[in-house]
Parts: sequence; structure tokens; C-alpha cells
Amino acid sequence: MESWFTFGLNGRTNATRQNYRHNVDKHIIPFLGKKKLRDLSAEDVEKWLADRATHLSTRTLRLLHSILNRAIRHAQARDKVMRNVVDLCEVPTGLEGRPSKSLTLDQAEAVLKASESSTMHAYIALSLLIGARQEELRPLTWDHVDLHGDPSADPPVPRSIEVWHSVREDGDTKTEKSRRTLALPLRCVVALRLHRLRQRAQANRQGRVWDPQGLVFPSAAGTELDSHNVRRSFRRVIKTAGLNPKDWTPREMRHSFVSVMSASGVRVEDIARLVGHGGTRVTELVYRKQIKPVIVEGASVMDGVFKDPKPKR
Repeated sequence: MESWFTFGLNGRTNATRQNYRHNVDKHIIPFLGKKKLRDLSAEDVEKWLADRATHLSTRTLRLLHSILNRAIRHAQARDKVMRNVVDLCEVPTGLEGRPSKSLTLDQAEAVLKASESSTMHAYIALSLLIGARQEELRPLTWDHVDLHGDPSADPPVPRSIEVWHSVREDGDTKTEKSRRTLALPLRCVVALRLHRLRQRAQANRQGRVWDPQGLVFPSAAGTELDSHNVRRSFRRVIKTAGLNPKDWTPREMRHSFVSVMSASGVRVEDIARLVGHGGTRVTELVYRKQIKPVIVEGASVMDGVFKDPKPKR
């Protein structure tokens, strides 16, 4: 495991390395680390997976299986073992994970209102109103934000945000359509302008020159926010909005964007393009939630097609 971790993760981001390190240290080495590789059997792996299945979700089990599988392939390439027994083992079903959900329109409005006095207001506005990924917002810089546009151009250039950040170490984006430029809703423009004014004022108080190419959402130390920073701040806003902080995570703002757009009649193909999905399957099956209490479109269409006959007397 240590050899694979040292030499087998070239090109992976620090976040990926930390995630793998956590899983290796907590779920693999304590249970299998003392076993000699040449003595490791498929039965050993199956028993280990079965034990972990009583504690972990199916998704985490798949990740553990993948990590161990890749580590042993790494050993195979170096003639440490003849066969990979992990490849012979199926991943069992683990604990049911918490299903993601979406804020209703009223809840989303309450969260936006609650965030107005927070330094997270612009971050939350962008998450809810353009559906950007958390990994895209944390490293966002001001030179990728256009708060003026060019209304005199032909055609007019709207105020926009360039969601171009790579979420891969090799410079590639998550999907081919992840690199995109999105027009900004007016509420996002207002929130970003206020956020920029506050950032400039803070730089002046600290005797610094504000960097027009700096991070839009830096930490107190001036570095890129990590997911823990965002989660803590988001929970405070959620509590102020009258919701249970334990019930919501920042990534569900993106789910909420998709669901609100869908409930407003936007085609799923257009929603998938806005959120940077390569197709519509993930948009429909993972992100889109039903937030209308009753689906009325079918009845409305059919009432128009098959008009009610006058009742017979």
C-alpha cells in the first residue's frame, strides 16, 4: 500500500491523495496491512469487504476495492505477486447512504436571505443561481468574473462568470463540457459587487493592495477555501434560515439549482449544459428532484387535447 501511495498516484490532486490516504490508513492497513501479499487470498478480501460493509456505504466500499485493486496491480507490475485476488472479488452492498435532496423555492429564498449578512452571500448566490460546482467556486479568481459585460456590442455581451477551473491535476476539466462561461443573474451581480467592495475595504484596512486577479473567496489566511471552511460557514447560514444544519450540505445547492430550473420548465438538455454535464442522464437521475407538490403539466396538456364533453342531462 505504501509503495503504491508513493509511486502510483502521479497526476492526482492533493484532495484525491488525502482522500485515499484517509481510506488506506483507516480501512485497509489496520485490517490487511500485516498480511503477506503472496498469502493474501480472495477469501481474505471477501471477509474484509463483508466486515466493512456493516460500517460503510456501497460507494465507499467500491472506492476501497478500487484502491486495493490498483495497489496490487502496482505490485504485480513489480513482480511482487503473480495474480491479483482483489480482481476476483465482488463488492458487497453496504449501508444505505443519505440521499441527496433539493431545497424548495421557498427554502432557497430563505437561505439567500439568511446569507446576506454573511461573507458567504456571494458564494451561496452563485451556488444556487448558476449551479456551479463547489470545486469550481473555491479557486475562482476575479479575472474570470465580468461584472460589466458589453451591452453596446453586437450581439450584446452579458455579465458573466468563466467557470474554467480544472478539477484535474493534469489540467483537464471534469467533463468535456465543464469548461463553460455562464451569464450572471442580476442577484449574483449585486452580491459579487458588494463582496468585492468588502474585500477591497478589508485590503485597505490591512494596508494591502487589492489583487484584481486574486481569489474571489479566499480564507482568512488568503489561501483557497477548503471544503471544511465552506461547510462550517454554510451550516451557520442554514441555521439562520430556520433549517436543520445536519440535513444539508453545500453540494445540495447545485442539486437545488437543477431542481428549481426543472420545476420552472427549463429543458433537461439545457440544464445539463448549464451545469457542465456531458449528457442528461446524471442530471436527471442524480441531480433533479421533484420539488413541486403535484405534477400538473400532463393533466393540463390532456385537458387541452381531450376537451371535456358537456355532461349529459
